[in-house]
Amino acid sequence: MNLYWRMLLLRLRWLRARRLSIWHTARTPFRVVPTDLDLLLHMNNGKYLTLMDLGRMDLMVRSGMWAKLSARGWFPVVAGQTITYRKSLRLGQRFDLYTRVLGFDDKWGYVEQTFCVGETVYAHAIIRSRFLKKTGGSVEHDELEELVGEFPGHLDVPDWLHDWTASTKIDTTTFDAAGAA
Repeated sequence: MNLYWRMLLLRLRWLRARRLSIWHTARTPFRVVPTDLDLLLHMNNGKYLTLMDLGRMDLMVRSGMWAKLSARGWFPVVAGQTITYRKSLRLGQRFDLYTRVLGFDDKWGYVEQTFCVGETVYAHAIIRSRFLKKTGGSVEHDELEELVGEFPGHLDVPDWLHDWTASTKIDTTTFDAAGAA
């Protein structure tokens, strides 16, 4: 339920928020609420991932990208993510989530998201994503580039992201549970 309230607040924020380019960094403010907490009374690791969805939505809506995608029947999906937690967020604490497009390779788009209190980084994540078509199949990068305009030159993906993508590839679609207890 908490996600719906946050989504409603975010929608209200969009009415007066500054427009962005998809290539800019979106700052999305939040506060830790009781339903974010785990048994140790700090923000649950899963809540970070949920709030990251809202941060990406904030960037896409404020840049006009969401409307363009929707008009074509396209939608984004997360294919992989990695997150590193540095400090704990506590009840009532205000923080900002910064979201920016890192770049593209031949198949994937990469987004960086950083949780900060002031200038202090509390968590940092990288998301590997893709756009799909409601009619089936994936959106190719030339189609995406046609929609948003030419990709800026600074969006070259660092080698370590290619390595991460290769090392997290699932090589099979089946699981052998014979050794499970």
